[in-house]
Formats: sequence, structure tokens, C-alpha cells
Amino acid sequence: MMDELYMREALCEAEKAMAEDEVPVGAVIVRGGEVIARAYNTREYGKNALYHAEIKAIDEACKKLGGWRLVGCTMYVTLEPCPMCAGAIVNARVERVVFGAPDHKAGAFGTMLNLTDYPLFKPQITGGVLSEECASILTNFFKNKR
Repeated sequence: MMDELYMREALCEAEKAMAEDEVPVGAVIVRGGEVIARAYNTREYGKNALYHAEIKAIDEACKKLGGWRLVGCTMYVTLEPCPMCAGAIVNARVERVVFGAPDHKAGAFGTMLNLTDYPLFKPQITGGVLSEECASILTNFFKNKR
């Protein structure tokens, strides 16, 4: 139940990205029942390959918590993280990741490859939360682009 609630928060972030003509991916980070960070993709506007929702949310959470270890945190993201984002999640010690839609092109938490095999730290992964809604916003975005 809580996973769906926080995934809806991530979907709100994805809608902000779509409104700015960005690929609609949103992320929120939760700790102790409180959303401590929220972000969405801004690669096109920011002209920066690093501006994925997950990376931006990690940056915001680290600043809020005053350190790079996000122990006790759960990230909710509308699309399965890519290798870059999955690596950042592992490095930041995010304990749990909940994603909506699987990414059949670059998903790094089980779909195309699995960075949870990394021996240093293994976050708990839950996929498929509100997957239809998360996939739909992406499908509609790219349909309208074509």
C-alpha cells in the first residue's frame, strides 16, 4: 500500500518532466515515512547526461541528510534504473529500490543486467509497482514525439 502511495509521488515528478518535454521519469526518496528528496529527468533542459531523476534525487537526499550514505532510505522510481543510476544507488547505499516499469533497453536491476550482483552492497529491489501507469506515461510521451 505504501509502495503505491510513494510511486504516485514519483509519477507526479514524471508528469513534471513530461510537461517540460523531458523523458517522463520521476523519483522520490523516502526515509522514516518522509519524502526527503524528489526529482525528475532534466537532461534536455540541463544539457547534461547526468540529469536523470535518480541521480538528482540522490544528490538532493545527500544534501538534506548531510552525507553520502543513504542508509534507511527507499527510492521510488517510475522506470527501472539504467546502469549509471543503478551504480549510483549502490554507491549511495540506498537500502531499497522500488521501480514501476521495467526498462527493456537499459534496465540494470534485473531486466537487462543486474547490478545487485555487485558484492559490496545489495539493495532490496521491488519491481512492477504501478507498472501499467508508469509504462503508459512513457509510451504516450514517445508516441506524441513521433
